[in-house]
Amino acid sequence: MTFPDLFERFSIAILPLGTSDATHLRFQAVARYASARAGDAPFMGNGSDQIVFVASGSTKLVAHASGGREQVVAFHFAGDLVSVPARAAHAYSLCALEDCELIYFPADEFYKLARFEAGMVDEVLERAIRALNRCREKTISLGRKSAQERLANFFLTMDQRIGTDGEGGRLLHLPMSRRDVADSLGLTIETVSRQFGELREAGLIETMGRSKVVLRDLSGLGARAGHLFEAA
Repeated sequence: MTFPDLFERFSIAILPLGTSDATHLRFQAVARYASARAGDAPFMGNGSDQIVFVASGSTKLVAHASGGREQVVAFHFAGDLVSVPARAAHAYSLCALEDCELIYFPADEFYKLARFEAGMVDEVLERAIRALNRCREKTISLGRKSAQERLANFFLTMDQRIGTDGEGGRLLHLPMSRRDVADSLGLTIETVSRQFGELREAGLIETMGRSKVVLRDLSGLGARAGHLFEAA
């Protein structure tokens, strides 16, 4: 797709209705385009903070620590805004899980322009709160939950973000590898594979190939994830 087509996706998803032509043009003037094939890391976070809009495809944000250690911080999908921090105590990279097209902005320029549109501030704040809630849930999982609870919670989170109705349940097309899932959840790939099998044997999920998962029982997964339920 052309840059104007991709920027229009950003405009529809992020800019509030009624945004003035002048504001639209200001965002377009500072926007840049990048494409990446699966496995590429188009943003390494070595310079300044960037705000990246995923126009198509999907990505993972990876934190790098000393000794070659890495942590998958988050996954992002088409329509998401991603903050890629500049290098500080850790380095960060945004890696393509599949071929993707990205619109990106210097973070300071993005926030400066956003202040002129009240609706824009609301949109960015709402997205930031959702991201914060996901981070909070992940912190609980990493700190207090078993391997099966972590994976069950991962499936439910993915359902909220990319799940669709499928035959017999909710269908997930997962662009990330099981190693990515394991890195994200602080587990080994062997443990993740074993938990896939246990949830499948329990009738809670069905797998089709490496990337498709059908969630057969959302309430059952919620129980396995250690969620609290209000009394009826």
